[in-house]
Amino acid sequence: MYAIFKKDIHQFFSSITGYAAIILFLLANGLFLFVFPDTSLLDAGYANLDGLFELAPMIFLLLIPAITMRSLADEFRSGTMELLSTKPLTWWQIVWGKYWACLLIVLIALIPTVVYYIAMSQLAATNNGLDGGSILGSYIGLLLLGGVFTATGIWSSSLTGNAVVAFLIAIFTCFILYNGFDALSRVPVFSGGADYYLKMAGIRYHYDSISRGVVDSRDIIYFFSLTGLMLYLTKISLERKIWQG
Repeated sequence: MYAIFKKDIHQFFSSITGYAAIILFLLANGLFLFVFPDTSLLDAGYANLDGLFELAPMIFLLLIPAITMRSLADEFRSGTMELLSTKPLTWWQIVWGKYWACLLIVLIALIPTVVYYIAMSQLAATNNGLDGGSILGSYIGLLLLGGVFTATGIWSSSLTGNAVVAFLIAIFTCFILYNGFDALSRVPVFSGGADYYLKMAGIRYHYDSISRGVVDSRDIIYFFSLTGLMLYLTKISLERKIWQG
């Protein structure tokens, strides 16, 4: 698993694509949070990072599929997946190696955003600094969200040998998991009962809960369960592809 982890990290950063994905993520955050007037934190009137945690999931919808789209699709396209299947590796080791490599890249993209916290703390009025507990909870929620999106992206990459198709499947699936159930709960036919459970089934409900600084064990279990489900589906997809091949 560690060998696969190292290989994927090296492959990602051996081309301009890897650096470009992280730079574009940080650039988009910087522009929306400090330059564009409609979303600028500097125009909010008080120091907070709410804009970052509202915007980041939307950027994750593009960033993480871009990171994961080649993780398994390129293995199928180049024929190296058959070679991996002959090695003394379990399917879980292959899946976990790919997952941790992609998740580390997501974490590397998140680390520079700590600069935003430092900047806003310096701009805050005396004795009225940022709510560190709430921000820590928001970062935990963002990392858990990144974990689910990463698992979903790897599952999408296991379905096809075409990286572009994997990218599109990942964007669509992540969007449905994040926004789809929340939007469906607003349909009038579900009001008065089913709407609450539909909202709870989506990622956004649990992400918003953690972003308020309340790290509830039910939300943690939800994210871990959904991540585990997507990785399990990835394992099944790999087994079926090799057997059919």
